[in-house]
Amino acid sequence: MSRSERLLDLLQLLRRHRYPVTAAALAAQLGISVRTVYRDIASLQLQGADIAGEPGLGYQLRPGFLLPPLMFAEEELEALVLGMRWVAKRADARLADAAGNALAKVAAVLPADLRLQLEDAALLVGPAYASPTGVDMARLRDAIRQQSKLILLYRDAKGEESERVVWPFALGFFERAQVLAAWCELRRDFRHFRCDQMQQCESLDERYPRRRQALLREWRKQQGIAEDAV
Repeated sequence: MSRSERLLDLLQLLRRHRYPVTAAALAAQLGISVRTVYRDIASLQLQGADIAGEPGLGYQLRPGFLLPPLMFAEEELEALVLGMRWVAKRADARLADAAGNALAKVAAVLPADLRLQLEDAALLVGPAYASPTGVDMARLRDAIRQQSKLILLYRDAKGEESERVVWPFALGFFERAQVLAAWCELRRDFRHFRCDQMQQCESLDERYPRRRQALLREWRKQQGIAEDAV
């Protein structure tokens, strides 16, 4: 591995960590020495990378740092195209359009040879089997971003309807359904709502009292999901 490739890999690792990560952990993932990690971080800082931290405490790449030109390995490009194509096939129209726009923006800044690889990616997405939803999925995503309450008219698997006021914080995409994870005021606990079983969905002009990130962390802990899980 060349030094430039190693520096790019180090930046990518730092991007993936939301919290400070030690030089020892970075060294183990890259297969290099801790001393080399220290030298590489110093080099990246001199080149303008906004990396906070120090030996013994860990390092973190502050938000907002971009690395031009955009470079990807062959399998990274394949993963990117496959993910975008999946969204285009399985998500609602707004999210599908956003995926197409994002892929076009990536293609616009790639070198010519990588752009050809992007356009010729041979990984395809098959037909979707998820049940159609009866609500506006964009409204659910907006409520999650704005941390606002929702009123749901929901029909469960037994066909029984109920009205719920919920605090939405995550949306899961599965092969046959999309599922909203939320705190339910009626049950006073976390609940999961299949979007194809929602009869109505209305946004309330009211923020829920807890931070979305805190709800997500508590839900992950309850479900036994690791913090760094994708």
